Amino acid sequence: MKLRNVLGVAIAAALLSSTAMTYAADVPADAKLAAEQVFKYRVLDNIRALDPQLVEDVDTAYVTNQLFEGLYNAGPDGEPVPGVAESYTANDDFTVFTFKLRDAKWSNGDPVTAQDFVFGWQRAVDPALASTYAYFVGLVNIANADDIVAGKKPLTDLGVKAIDDKTLEVTLRASTPWFPRTLAHGTLFPVNQKVVTEKGADWTKPENIVGNGAYVLAENSPGERVVLKRNPNYWNNDKTVIEEVQFLTINDENQGLTRWRAGEVDQTDVPAGQYPALEAEMPDQVYSVPQFCTYYLSVNMTDSAPDALKDKGVRQALNLAIDRDIIVNAVLQGGQQPAYSFTNPNTAGFTMPTIAAAGMTQEERDAKAKELFAAAGYGPDKPLTLDYIYNTSEAHKAIIVAVSQMWKEKLGVNINMSDMEFAVLSDRRHTQDYELARNAWCGDYNEASTFVSLYDSKSEQNDSGWSNPEVDKLLADAKLAADPGPMYEQIEQIAAEEVPIMPIYFYAKVFLQKPTVKGWPYDNVEQTWYAKDMYITAE
Repeated sequence: MKLRNVLGVAIAAALLSSTAMTYAADVPADAKLAAEQVFKYRVLDNIRALDPQLVEDVDTAYVTNQLFEGLYNAGPDGEPVPGVAESYTANDDFTVFTFKLRDAKWSNGDPVTAQDFVFGWQRAVDPALASTYAYFVGLVNIANADDIVAGKKPLTDLGVKAIDDKTLEVTLRASTPWFPRTLAHGTLFPVNQKVVTEKGADWTKPENIVGNGAYVLAENSPGERVVLKRNPNYWNNDKTVIEEVQFLTINDENQGLTRWRAGEVDQTDVPAGQYPALEAEMPDQVYSVPQFCTYYLSVNMTDSAPDALKDKGVRQALNLAIDRDIIVNAVLQGGQQPAYSFTNPNTAGFTMPTIAAAGMTQEERDAKAKELFAAAGYGPDKPLTLDYIYNTSEAHKAIIVAVSQMWKEKLGVNINMSDMEFAVLSDRRHTQDYELARNAWCGDYNEASTFVSLYDSKSEQNDSGWSNPEVDKLLADAKLAADPGPMYEQIEQIAAEEVPIMPIYFYAKVFLQKPTVKGWPYDNVEQTWYAKDMYITAE
């Protein structure tokens, strides 16, 4: 599949020729701005540590994207646009990138230098930090990252070097023309070495944190809200319009809708099943757009799993018995798509794999599920009971209630459901302290490796604990391949056979937004947004 590689080269070439483009709030001359420029955004779970090298959930990343800025940002269509870097050059085979930095400052007035990026990136792979995203630096092919994470090489061997204060050179282990797409990710943000070193674990507290983004942290009340204020030292502050950003923690989607109607939030997710009615009621305020995420169930594949889940036939039966059409069309009703594989179909240059289950009718899937289940020795005379954990949310609850009913009716399986805070769920998944668990993954950049890399037995994000030597080899070979597409497809097919996860659907972002909010990136499937690019009009 040479198309993927040619596409990548074309993307890089286009970026090289368009580095003068920057984005910030572009307010039409005839727009009437609201007197109060405050954007109130609802998040589902508690905002966690605001340390860019430690962030692993989407809601917290939305916050750190406002507090910090990398070399490049995501533009309104998802394509990279300059951030701290004004421009870059690359060698002929896209293994060395050289970035020229603009005159940017930290929120305390210190200049942002190339060394700040070196420190941040080395910190990300430092075994002492033990970031669950340490693997990301090697995933995007930065030289020696994997060996450093494994403790085989020193931090100074990482393929990033400050030529001078305004010039950063990055060396990759293989040709990676899509590398600029990865630079908006928080793992590759700079951090202020002096502040991190002096303040230690307390450096992200409101009174200590120093960032280089368009906003600064004013308040962090766990479980309630995070408040950001405009950063006067941001390099493009003159074009920033939104003065304050509020992230409000609201666990219940229906409560979020109530507070949206009351004008307490500007954007909130649509509760499961309510999109059709809300669209009919207010079509100019309800949106369903593709999102770069996949919803799935994780299966514990380690020795701590119950014996039943160690049986591939049982896992296959459970997977086949899930009627995904019912989930997306009856439970959610928001434009989601059934998923039988992991990698999102909006992935650039990716061809969806051929998965046998996807070509079957649900009746055929059910018949096969019952056959496999009986062959494994389970049925009415030997019923199976499994535990399922999920983070508190009416939508997540509705999905597992529907799935558990399918399993009960078709296979006689009983499910014990437990909900909990996201932080608890995340910790239990990472340590395989579960049997079945709700999970989801949003791509960190638009290339298929951001999904299939989760199958790597060494990945911190491999919540199933699945280990498959063939998959590990394919992933390693893909990192060096000019055309890894066939390897990605093979990995997806192996996973579909072994069932370490059960993909349920590909996301749509289904949300309510006040018509006064302008500048939202509707065309960016990654849904990376920056308040600096937005503004509020008068009603």
